[in-house]
Amino acid sequence: MSPVFPTVREVLALVPVRHGAPRLAAGETGLDRPVRWVHVAEVPDIATLLRGGELVLTTGIGLPADDAGLRAFIGDLADVGVSGLVVELGRRYVGGVPRVMVAAAERRGLPLVELRRATPFVRVTEAVHALIVDAQLTELRATEEIHQRFTELSVEGAEPAEVLRQAAELAGCPVVLENLSRQVLAYDPAGESAELLLDGWEQHSRRIRPAGRTAYDPDSGWLVTTVGARGQDWGRLLLRWPVTEATPPTRLTILIERAASTLALGRLIRRDAEGLERQIHRTLLTALIDHSRPVDEVALRARALGVTLDRRYLVGVVVRHRNDDPAGDVGPDAADEPAATRRRDRDAVDPEAGPARLRDLAEAVGQAVREAKLTALTSAVDDHAVGALLALPDPGAEEKALAAFAAALRRVRLDAAPIRPTAPRPPRPADGSGRAGSVGGARPVDGAARPAVVVAAGSGVSSLREARRSLVEARQIAEAARRDPRDLPCFRLPHVGLAGLLHLLRDEPRLQTFVERELGALLAYDAQHPREQLLGTLRAYLEQGRNKSAAAVAAHLSRPAFYERLARIGRILDADLDSVDQCLSLHVALLALDAVRTP
Repeated sequence: MSPVFPTVREVLALVPVRHGAPRLAAGETGLDRPVRWVHVAEVPDIATLLRGGELVLTTGIGLPADDAGLRAFIGDLADVGVSGLVVELGRRYVGGVPRVMVAAAERRGLPLVELRRATPFVRVTEAVHALIVDAQLTELRATEEIHQRFTELSVEGAEPAEVLRQAAELAGCPVVLENLSRQVLAYDPAGESAELLLDGWEQHSRRIRPAGRTAYDPDSGWLVTTVGARGQDWGRLLLRWPVTEATPPTRLTILIERAASTLALGRLIRRDAEGLERQIHRTLLTALIDHSRPVDEVALRARALGVTLDRRYLVGVVVRHRNDDPAGDVGPDAADEPAATRRRDRDAVDPEAGPARLRDLAEAVGQAVREAKLTALTSAVDDHAVGALLALPDPGAEEKALAAFAAALRRVRLDAAPIRPTAPRPPRPADGSGRAGSVGGARPVDGAARPAVVVAAGSGVSSLREARRSLVEARQIAEAARRDPRDLPCFRLPHVGLAGLLHLLRDEPRLQTFVERELGALLAYDAQHPREQLLGTLRAYLEQGRNKSAAAVAAHLSRPAFYERLARIGRILDADLDSVDQCLSLHVALLALDAVRTP
């Protein structure tokens, strides 16, 4: 029965009842029973007319005179489930109700109350019924607010964390969302200790076995509903209701079901996006990088998701494509075009290509972590890269774990890459726009379209508070290694040399000033002449070791045209491109420009 009804204890506290000087004769354990209605009766067989939950008022004038009859009367009331019996003294019983009634009521846990002063029963019934009606109106208002609140959340496409926050606020109780493996996807402790709430969650959750799709488990004190839609269940939503109290009110059942339907609808809307578990991984990794959440909270939420980060040796890993252009080459001269032009042409072909490619890479990284039997948080960390925070038992496992991950990623991507015959085309120019190829190597000659990726790892750390440094370092190494032609399973800081150093110094104003001093005039010229892009010509020349013939081939230009461009670059920069020192300075400036421009 819903706690929207007042209890026997609350009824005894009403003014009309207190006017009768009530005294509890028996059944103290039943004082918290809800009172559904008040019924006045003076006949011994009244139990046959009741449905349970009534508070029976009587003067006792019609009750049996013998002990057996009184025991049967009390037994019938208890069997039908009445909330309590109130007997007004003075008419049938003067000093108190018979002991046999007291004993029978105590044995059945039925509250038996004596009113020692004359009490108009009509005032009692009016007061109790008004209390019931008021409580029902309050329940209806609360239900209406629940419907309105969750309708707004559905329309707004609220994230699971916000849905649970609102549910916990309306219920005043802790709320937990878990997947079918009993891993916590989101939670709100409603002001209680999150540590205590989630401690040993999986084992605790498996002991919660409600009888039905939405039901209350009195043994554990949790109200549970299944989350899913279209016949595909993917989780459970749990709301903790104290075991010592009565069954949760109807409004809480409505609340948890509305919250579950809001979560299911949100998942359907985002069915083409990353899964909810991956969203939580991304939230936690982002929190570590941006310091947007306390480290202790990140550790707690990760542990509830099945990833233990505290007291582990942590290594940040970043995986990214060498080429930021998900559509590949949009034409043989694509590399000589401005980046904005290439992006515009790419989006005209397929605006979803970039996010889809990033999701594929994130799935590949997650699968590689599983195949390598590692524990990690994994998710996209920006528009081009996927990060993983490996949790290892000790520093000695670092090299073996990174090698296993890189090998697994290579297998996953090669297995997943479709073999698509492609028309012959000239190689991409060496202007820094990227190189196509298989994982960690050159473009396959069999026509397989497998974009190259770079795997980079930061320095290992022994504390979650230092994890940000490892992740940021890994991202910087991955950026610096994009143009490195070597086929390394995993790039570390010593592998990237000068480019890595420049990435570490990318926010240094003096480095940015150096770039502007060396290349500012050429960048301004390219901005005014977007079809020429002389910066790419300079890059090809420097990357080919100042070999003009090789650079002309790499830039897809005839030698006279290439020489003319070089001469124009020299005039714009007022630089001698035959000077080793000046070319070295320009090359460093180009590498620094790449570091500064990295998103």
